[in-house]
Amino acid sequence: MDVFRAIYTSQPFGFDDSILRGILSIARQYNARDGITGALICRADIYLQWLEGPEDKVRATVARIAADDRHLEMKLHVSEPAQARMFGEWDMLHDPAATWIWTPEAIAGGALDRATPEEVVAFFVRLRGGAGVSAV
Repeated sequence: MDVFRAIYTSQPFGFDDSILRGILSIARQYNARDGITGALICRADIYLQWLEGPEDKVRATVARIAADDRHLEMKLHVSEPAQARMFGEWDMLHDPAATWIWTPEAIAGGALDRATPEEVVAFFVRLRGGAGVSAV
């Protein structure tokens, strides 16, 4: 199977634990159904998500997220074929701390607009290495 990956950032609207649990629950159900795996790094001021799987399913998921009113200012940073899955064992890995990505001040100062694809990929490479990983 060919693997396609997409990485986006968005800013949460109405972020709290119950909204996050709902997003993760639904994401895991849809991802298992669609053969998508990935990871979500989140805080009250940012969602940073890696999705991987069949191209049509990943693109449809990105479109669904873009239309979701819980996500503001969504920006697609990476959208490309990949050699292999990075998060193949997780329907949706969740990092609840995310203390090592941009600070809230950096985000407020426009870090998401300046972010390079390499920078966002590097966050997930670090996550995959075990820093802050929670397989909730």
